[in-house]
Amino acid sequence: MKKTYRIAVACALFALALTLVGVANGQAEDSERPALALSQVSDNAAPPAANTEAARIFRGYQIAPVPLRLRGLDRDLVGLGSYIVNAQGGCNDCHTNPSYAAGHDPFMGQPKQVNAAHYLAGGQQFGPFTSRNITPDPAHGNLPAGLTFPQFKQVIRTGVDPENEHPQLGPLLQVMPWPTYQTMTDRDLLAIYTYLRAIPHAEPGTAVAAE
Repeated sequence: MKKTYRIAVACALFALALTLVGVANGQAEDSERPALALSQVSDNAAPPAANTEAARIFRGYQIAPVPLRLRGLDRDLVGLGSYIVNAQGGCNDCHTNPSYAAGHDPFMGQPKQVNAAHYLAGGQQFGPFTSRNITPDPAHGNLPAGLTFPQFKQVIRTGVDPENEHPQLGPLLQVMPWPTYQTMTDRDLLAIYTYLRAIPHAEPGTAVAAE
């Protein structure tokens, strides 16, 4: 009887060990799983409930115009940031030059397609002002515009230009609508920043605005 009991206990412990190993392997595989490809956000997938943050995250992945590097980033923040940048903030209009791909300018009645090659790389002219490149900067640790999140938040909250490119006009950014964006929540600003970390680095386009 005792021998049978010992065998049963040993089998149970062995099964428990196998279970724990399986869980550990599953967690490791999950941490190494490739980032969600935009093509995996299928039109046939059941979307989250409408008017929820989950729905905005889902839509954010659908409308991101460039491949996203998700490794090490909060994927919910990336999706939410894409939604804010691409569906609400209008960042592409000023920070991509030109804003739309050739033959795909919606203001000309053409099917809309964002200029992915120069997406958010700046270069738009507004009189004496030129929009900045806000893509990850390889020379500064691949941080968006070379800024840490506290620095990015400080710029949006105060409008103070960290590069002071136009000292004759004072320290504040011109054209950039920071007075509107400065009242966004910290979470929304973090979502924008995290999304900008996920997009590819790009160089400014050279299109010149028509006179």
